[in-house]
Amino acid sequence: MKWTLQELKAAKHKPFTINESVRFDELIKQSKEIRDISTVQVKGEVTYPNKLISFSLRLEGELILPCARTLADVKWPLDLQFEEHFLPEGAVMPDVSNKDEVHSVEGDLIDLTPFLEERILLEVPFQVYAEEGTEPLAPPSGKDWELVTEESKKDQIDPRLADLAKFFDKS
Repeated sequence: MKWTLQELKAAKHKPFTINESVRFDELIKQSKEIRDISTVQVKGEVTYPNKLISFSLRLEGELILPCARTLADVKWPLDLQFEEHFLPEGAVMPDVSNKDEVHSVEGDLIDLTPFLEERILLEVPFQVYAEEGTEPLAPPSGKDWELVTEESKKDQIDPRLADLAKFFDKS
């Protein structure tokens, strides 16, 4: 999601509307907690009053996160609203209440992608839990391991002691 300052100058007279679907596949590589992310709908508008470019955005999508208890996939809705402000090079900072939240633009291009990725990463919760249902949430086996229940453990005879059981059958 990149715009040149020339494209955004149209927002000086009338707000510029954004309505795009964006894939953030890089987030899966950056965060171990995100297993998958749907296409995110980015909606909002851009205003350019007083030499300050303001993006008012809403992101809607869905994250797939691991359950903290069972590691099963959990769908987590993503719905957040926020504003990002940019100040072009050489422009004088207007009176803004939160000057810390104004990003300076270097060059002639504004790339929103890193800012959107940061906002999504900040929305990932520390723990999510899958709803308990009728089917087991955790897989019964995996690479080099399997789930052992008490019933299956009682029925099994240790192969090292199997010959000993035959010893008592001879008499």
